[in-house]
Amino acid sequence: MKKTKIGRLHVLTDQTIQSRYTHAELARLAIKGGADTIQLRDKNVSAGELIKTARAVGEVCRRAGVLFVVNDRADVALAAGADGVHLGQNDLPVQAARKLLGDGMIIGGSASTIDQAVATERMGADYVGFGHIYATESKVKNGFPKGPDMLRDVQAALGIPVIAIGGIDLDNIDAVVKTGAWGIAVIGAVCAQDDPALATRRLRSRIDAALVD
Repeated sequence: MKKTKIGRLHVLTDQTIQSRYTHAELARLAIKGGADTIQLRDKNVSAGELIKTARAVGEVCRRAGVLFVVNDRADVALAAGADGVHLGQNDLPVQAARKLLGDGMIIGGSASTIDQAVATERMGADYVGFGHIYATESKVKNGFPKGPDMLRDVQAALGIPVIAIGGIDLDNIDAVVKTGAWGIAVIGAVCAQDDPALATRRLRSRIDAALVD
């Protein structure tokens, strides 16, 4: 069942908010801290360079037995042998990505409203990334933060995992995990920290504690 493959802590690697680490190095540090899904996100390089980077990140993930997803680019995910792709509302439609990637690969889709989330599930996505939950500087966002209450409503409307994203950090993660969200996705809360591995470990401990309760 694909649901069991969807990770609880997704770390999106990023080189726009920091330049100390490569994508592969960020993946290694996040995995060391307990991330179970790595999503490669880089909108500023060519397809060829992105494939090269994806293969390097994918190798790190494979050695650790961690899920590897490419942001936006189904073609790059396929070429690099990734486990899946995460698609935004303006990216390749989920149905088209499924035809390209087949049933074996994981496809996630972003949503910022309940209607978008329901539509993404109906199109065949394996999970929905919902947000932004809180204000965030990692990505330019339109609209207002959704907050835990709307996150809870989205989960009630869907039958697939919901991954909360947007402005989640140690100060507010407890409110997010208490909604029963399947997992969380972060960028700055790991990539922009002095010690990405330690930052990941602290987030992971909060998620694990919620799962035990």
